[in-house]
Amino acid sequence: MNDADVSKQIQQMVRFIRQEAEEKANEISVAAEEEFNIEKLQILEAEKKKIRQEYERKQKQVDIRKKIEYSMQLNASRIKVLQAQDDLVCSIKEAAAKDLLVISNNQQAYKKLLKNLIVQSLLRLKEPAVLLRCRKDDLKLVESVLQVAKEEYAKKTNISYPDIVVDNKIFLPPAPKHDIGHETYCSGGVVLASVDGKIVIENTLDARLDVAFRKKLPEIRRRLFAKIAA
Repeated sequence: MNDADVSKQIQQMVRFIRQEAEEKANEISVAAEEEFNIEKLQILEAEKKKIRQEYERKQKQVDIRKKIEYSMQLNASRIKVLQAQDDLVCSIKEAAAKDLLVISNNQQAYKKLLKNLIVQSLLRLKEPAVLLRCRKDDLKLVESVLQVAKEEYAKKTNISYPDIVVDNKIFLPPAPKHDIGHETYCSGGVVLASVDGKIVIENTLDARLDVAFRKKLPEIRRRLFAKIAA
């Protein structure tokens, strides 16, 4: 083999090695680019997941805040409605209390009512001796019906007349001079108690209104607010 043949073979070997090197370098470049793209996609998906999670977290916070605000507004509305209902119920009771003030204006009717209240109190006490208190303005009317009240009580119970002591030193509060306010007052009626003071029957018009109003309150509310409840 002469020098020309040797040179030719060397050049072929060089071209082969160069081609192998270029192909290998190309393979490495392609593999690196694929790996880079995969890693870039993974990072991108991870970031997207973080963004979605953050968005969902903030959306939940917004939803919770909206629910809390709605609940607070709903409760505030309910409180306003209940307050308005209570105000209306109170106004009805106040109107009834004002009507009580005129009952004592009719002497004959009020005299009969006082007698009935005394008899009713005696029947509830069933004591041989009792203490009676009334308004100062009603003292003469009360004294005028005492005997009749005793007789009616004795007739209903078949026992002797009870001893009724009218307190002429301590009286029930008078009726209000003007509109009903926060001062202590009494629209009429009587209070009877056992001598030892252990049993007290408050049979004033105001006390009877309170009892009647408490008993009738569910029915009053039902009639007033039936449409609202529906």
